[in-house]
Amino acid sequence: MLPFTVNFKVSARTLTGALNAHNKAAVDWGWQGLIAYGCHSLVVVIDSNTAQTLQVLEKHKADVVKVKWARENYHHNIGSPYSLRLASADVNGKIIVWDVAAGVAQCEIQEHAKPIQDVQWLWNQDASRDLLLAIHPPNYIVLWNADTGTKLWKKSYADNILSFSFDPFDPSHLTLLTSEGIVFISDFSPSKPPSGPGKKVYISSPHSSPAHNKLAAATGAKKALNKVKILITQEKPSAEFITLNDCLQLAHLPSKRNHMLLLYPREILILDLEVNQTVGVIAIERTGVPFLQVVPCFQRDGLFCLHENGCITLRVRRSYNSVFTTSSEEPDPDPVQELTYDLRSQCDAIRVTKTVRPFSMVCCPVNENAAALIVSDGRVMIWELKSAVCNRNSRSSSSGVSPLYSPVSFCGIPVGVLQNKLPDLSLDNMIGQSAIAGEEHPKGPILQEVHLRFLLTGLLSGLPSPQFAIRMCPPLTTKNIKVYQPLLAVGTGNGSVLVYHLTSGLLHKELSVHSCEVKGIEWTSLTGFLSFATSTPNNMGLVRNELQLVDLPTGRSIAFRGERGNDESPIEMIKVSHLKQYLAVVFKDKPLELWDVRTCTILREMSKNFPAVTALEWSPSHNLKSLRKKQLATREAMARQTVVSDTELSIVESSVISLLQEAESKSELSQNISAREHFVFTDNDGQVYHLTVEGNSVKDSARIPPDGSMGSITCIAWKGDTLVLGDMDGNLNFWDLKGRVSRGIPTHRSWVRKIRFAPGKGNQKLIAMYNDGAEVWDTKEVQMVSSLRSGRNVTFRILDVDWCTSDKVILASDDGCVRVLEMSLKSTCFRMDEQELTEPVWCPYLLVPRASLALKAFLLHQPWNGQYSLDISQVDYPENEEVKNLLQEQLNSLSNDIKKLLLDPEFSLPQRCLLVSRLYGDESELHFWTVAAHYLHSLSPEKPAGTPASKETMPQDKVNNPLDICYDILCENAYFQKFQLERVNLQEVKRSTYDHTRKCTDQLLLLGQTDRAVQLLLETSADNQHYYCDSLKACLVTTVTSSGPSQSTIKLVATNMIANGKLAEGVQLLCLIDKAADACRYLQTYGEWNRAAWLAKVRLSSEECADVLKRWVDHLCSPQVNQKSKALLVLLSLGCFFTVAETLHSMRYFDRAALFVEACLKYGAVGVTEDTEKLISAIYADYARSLKNLGFKQGAVLFASKAGAAGRDLLSELGSPKQERTEE
Repeated sequence: MLPFTVNFKVSARTLTGALNAHNKAAVDWGWQGLIAYGCHSLVVVIDSNTAQTLQVLEKHKADVVKVKWARENYHHNIGSPYSLRLASADVNGKIIVWDVAAGVAQCEIQEHAKPIQDVQWLWNQDASRDLLLAIHPPNYIVLWNADTGTKLWKKSYADNILSFSFDPFDPSHLTLLTSEGIVFISDFSPSKPPSGPGKKVYISSPHSSPAHNKLAAATGAKKALNKVKILITQEKPSAEFITLNDCLQLAHLPSKRNHMLLLYPREILILDLEVNQTVGVIAIERTGVPFLQVVPCFQRDGLFCLHENGCITLRVRRSYNSVFTTSSEEPDPDPVQELTYDLRSQCDAIRVTKTVRPFSMVCCPVNENAAALIVSDGRVMIWELKSAVCNRNSRSSSSGVSPLYSPVSFCGIPVGVLQNKLPDLSLDNMIGQSAIAGEEHPKGPILQEVHLRFLLTGLLSGLPSPQFAIRMCPPLTTKNIKVYQPLLAVGTGNGSVLVYHLTSGLLHKELSVHSCEVKGIEWTSLTGFLSFATSTPNNMGLVRNELQLVDLPTGRSIAFRGERGNDESPIEMIKVSHLKQYLAVVFKDKPLELWDVRTCTILREMSKNFPAVTALEWSPSHNLKSLRKKQLATREAMARQTVVSDTELSIVESSVISLLQEAESKSELSQNISAREHFVFTDNDGQVYHLTVEGNSVKDSARIPPDGSMGSITCIAWKGDTLVLGDMDGNLNFWDLKGRVSRGIPTHRSWVRKIRFAPGKGNQKLIAMYNDGAEVWDTKEVQMVSSLRSGRNVTFRILDVDWCTSDKVILASDDGCVRVLEMSLKSTCFRMDEQELTEPVWCPYLLVPRASLALKAFLLHQPWNGQYSLDISQVDYPENEEVKNLLQEQLNSLSNDIKKLLLDPEFSLPQRCLLVSRLYGDESELHFWTVAAHYLHSLSPEKPAGTPASKETMPQDKVNNPLDICYDILCENAYFQKFQLERVNLQEVKRSTYDHTRKCTDQLLLLGQTDRAVQLLLETSADNQHYYCDSLKACLVTTVTSSGPSQSTIKLVATNMIANGKLAEGVQLLCLIDKAADACRYLQTYGEWNRAAWLAKVRLSSEECADVLKRWVDHLCSPQVNQKSKALLVLLSLGCFFTVAETLHSMRYFDRAALFVEACLKYGAVGVTEDTEKLISAIYADYARSLKNLGFKQGAVLFASKAGAAGRDLLSELGSPKQERTEE
């Protein structure tokens, strides 16, 4: 063997094709940056950045209906590392939980044998990350432990459940979409099933509303939409109102609390769950394309919508404020009538046909700036959102849509104009917040108007739908090792031939060669092949035969048989001889033709009385070696003819030499010398004929009478001294030509369709294909090695087989896939790190846990030795070279924009932490650092040096750059109050029944808006049973004065009411007399923690509010609630930075604690006292220890030296590298 190695590692893999109708909703984009989708019974995992297939998981026996990535919302360390976990569910009710990197199933779950309707990981408690909630039809929800496969509880409901949605703000709230309506569950908990049947509401159809009559004119539509009053009722609507299953989807809005959307084909309804009322409608005009799916965003109040033509649109909520009503436009009399979502961007549609239609769409959960569309033909299209700054003057005011502005801050912190930023990093860095009504947009040079557009950044296409004819290129030999590429040609039903590169699994070329179904392919060299196709027969049974010779590098294709081919008997098979010199073409009812492959000329067309051929095979023996000797002799003779002058000689010499080289490289010889080759074929009676071809002479050399035990022979294979025949009845006959013995073996598998020997010298393995599967045989031992049967151990039928390498086979199957399998024919998933990818993929989850965490530390603690660098060899990291190379590959695969940010000295620590948490898709870090960066910046006494631009913007900062409303209770109080007021205004405009009015009154009283509350109370009509009560309440509210006696009376009444179970009424009375702090205390006592926090934020001074929230923090940290991660965020919003550091340390989140302390010290947010110093050195010492465990020596030394006394022992353990460095 030659001394150098070649990369020819073809790993077992599956090339996937078109999807099945069951796979429609089986797609998910994980926080890890990978997209998983179902393809028949397979689960395909692709990288969203480079659109490469990373893994194909095969274990399901039925079509996959759902896939869900596990959430990354926990603290990652060596004990709970970054890992790729995926749950997939199929039509037969089986759920498999995968370790995707290793390609193994960790756990299998089965309850009923019906298709799983929906499945979701629980993400919201710190206790366990292994819980999976599934809907088992028709009406069960079951909570599983996905690590062990044990069932925790099971609960049934009255109606058939279609899907469910968790409230992103409150983990105990779950909403089910059923065939009848909606069921709200408010006591969901992992420990026990929900009690009772839940609160059931019915949706009356939007189609019966007047909204549908007048959608043509915009003005008419606006007025009509205001008439769509009630949509949700407690009573079952009358028959004409019921719309069963008309609702396509239900989802909570992650961008604001207590809002939900319902998707119908022609409109999206936004509901406010506090009043169960529609507060916004997005409707499509009559001519518009209906919706298929919608994905609401978290970072901004926006919706990604998928339409039936495959077009993805982004709609963002309109800002209502005075900036946009210029003098020319007339101001709107009542500005907030409706939540309006404006179309901001849309991508191109696809061509929809009977077989090609959009299936579903997923969005990137980390950055929300990209969407992937899965098409039924197996295509995956990845559209990224890009923002472009546009100058003010170019804006056309006629569009009527308010402009979008870029945000003031980048990665959580306001940045100056000149600072490096990457707006396309994520949605919240692209567009600023929607301003709240009545609030001025900050004017100034910083504000830039942006436009958004979609860009297609990735496209992955699958195999076309079957039929397939497959053929692997000639095998690897010592001669072709330098140029060899493992290429597989796949002929398809539409006449094109796809050539795949099997080390990467990517499509190498797609050639449109024929006009009808490709029936067979034979390679003539490593770079060319012959393929034939036959059209459908006419009434005479004649067809058009197409036989094309294709040159792969150029893609040139020529008709091999010239003008022949019209109206003749169909070609049955083509066979190329071993030296690729000759081609035999076998027809159904027409004699055999022999062709010369090199000159494309016909050597012989057999006579009419030539026997009909049922099977044919070329012999591997030939006389090439003896011819070589002859040729060498001629060459030497020519060299001896010294008569020829030198120049002429050199010409002759060089031509002979080049001729010889060509002969060696292509194992072909010049036209004048042709090696002798043989072939055998059988006729209808089973007689075996042996013919010899040399040059253009064809000699009949021997005939062997038929074997009585065999039926009609269908295929022959010949290698070395073994000849194997297969027949119609499933018998295999093994001939040993040397020993002159034959053995017949009945396989009882019916018709033998094809037999092929494996490549490689002395390799006597053979694959046989039957109607119902395939077998691998060892012809030396004459015994079966492995077998595969359709319907028994696999669900698919085999269409074609071939050998890929000496120990791997290729199967093409009717589920539209081509599988490369080991010889055992067992379908296996590969390890992802064994993949040969053409483009590097950023995915730290594929590294071993120690390496991925070390890589994170390397990125976070820049600069090393005073310089910013992305070269890991610069730091002291004593790990083996292989791991270091893998880390360096990961770093190199980052985009240039990200590298530029990571190397920017102005890029502050909280921003760096935020960026790295986005790169790692680490949900819990992302939320922690978003809130931390915001409050460190807005609450800290001094700004770190190096952000000069922030000085001018400082006084405005707090107002103009509040924390996004999606963080709800964590927002600044003033901003939160404004948001709640805007919401009540909207509810008030939308109210239609007495119940709604009453809910609005309650909210207004709690918010302290007494005048408007009185107006609403006085609206109650005299025939209403609450008329008297409401009138008295109106009087009470207007006459409440701050006189002592009335206050004490009201307080007494309120406490009595609360004691007697009327909590809400008592709280209202307390709010009337400005005793909101007492009201909060009562709410907390009765377990209404969220309500208490809400009230504190809208009614109390910041000190009183902080007291209420701190009591809530203690409650969240208590062992029975165990939501410390949420408690941390609340503490950050209160500016209790020291407590946060303490809590992080007590939770053993050493890396986050150390980084947080560093950020606090930079911002001067933690005063330096003895206590704080003690805590800080303890945190640094513990972090240094954890870095030492990762093997990251330089990081450990850095933090041990910062830890003062606490880190001394550790420094000496690490080998006191201080002295060594000074000596250098």
